[in-house]
Amino acid sequence: MTVVLFTCAGQRVDIVTAFRRAGATTVATDLSELAPALYAADHRELIPAVGDPGYIGALAALVRQYGATLVVPLTDLDHEILATHRDEIPALVLLAGIDAIRRCADKWLAHRFFEEVGLPTPPTWLPDALPDDLPFPVLVKARRGFGSRGIYRANNHQELDYFLARVDTPSMVQRACAGEEFSIDVFCDLESRCLNAVPRTMIESKGGETIKGKTIKDRDLIEHGARVAEALGIVGPANVQCFREPDGSLPVTDVNPRFGGGFPLPTAAGSRYPELALELAAGGRPEPHLGDFEDGVILTRYFGEVILREVNGRLEALPQPPLNTENTRSDS
Repeated sequence: MTVVLFTCAGQRVDIVTAFRRAGATTVATDLSELAPALYAADHRELIPAVGDPGYIGALAALVRQYGATLVVPLTDLDHEILATHRDEIPALVLLAGIDAIRRCADKWLAHRFFEEVGLPTPPTWLPDALPDDLPFPVLVKARRGFGSRGIYRANNHQELDYFLARVDTPSMVQRACAGEEFSIDVFCDLESRCLNAVPRTMIESKGGETIKGKTIKDRDLIEHGARVAEALGIVGPANVQCFREPDGSLPVTDVNPRFGGGFPLPTAAGSRYPELALELAAGGRPEPHLGDFEDGVILTRYFGEVILREVNGRLEALPQPPLNTENTRSDS
């Protein structure tokens, strides 16, 4: 049985659970003992902060301790350090190379890369190089922002000046897209061949997190997601965000080289991404199956929780009470 170690587990109960269902033994790590995903795993471990000099050493030690053959990062926080020091971890780190990681982390670098390779990207400028005929509305975006944080919409020069004066991190200005937004969950092998791409509509999102969405078997979006992933050199999962503009173009606005926030939707639609990851860890070479998923599957989310109690000095999750399925109503 493959042992999978997750870094920065946080709230990603959905991903840890999916890998357990796929047959893996799971080890979840996090800085905080209150990270809910720790309690969805077979084993849980607290490790130093990502910026701690001992972070990579602690991960490597846990990989050896549990015999893990696959390491899956669940947030962007440790991507750069993992990509830089992957040779120090005796397991497959399911993550792209350092160049791709740096491009995805910096939206300006990603935009320049897409221009260089001929992939559609919205017109984008640095704040000190704005054209005189700037096409409003535009978005002021933090170059290293994530979710919807650090994004402000400006409808005129006055609003643009206001936001630029108050942004305290390196930013860029991007023309606002007018079309419908889509998110494409892709998965690539170790050679960056795209094995599948599952587009979904963005019915509703909050804070950059998908709340409601639906899978859509759109050939243009499927092929577009695959092209973007392969051009960047993605390894493992990534989430490609794009718009379909009135002229039919599909400008890419963001790529996150990890499992996306809407992970349960492609999983329910039959993406088999956890199974593909386990196959890669076992040395397999699965063949691409672009478009092999169920169309029209809908995700609608709700809040969940893990209830903890201290037992012998250690936090343990309380079992959830079973649902009462008896019909207690009486029509007499």
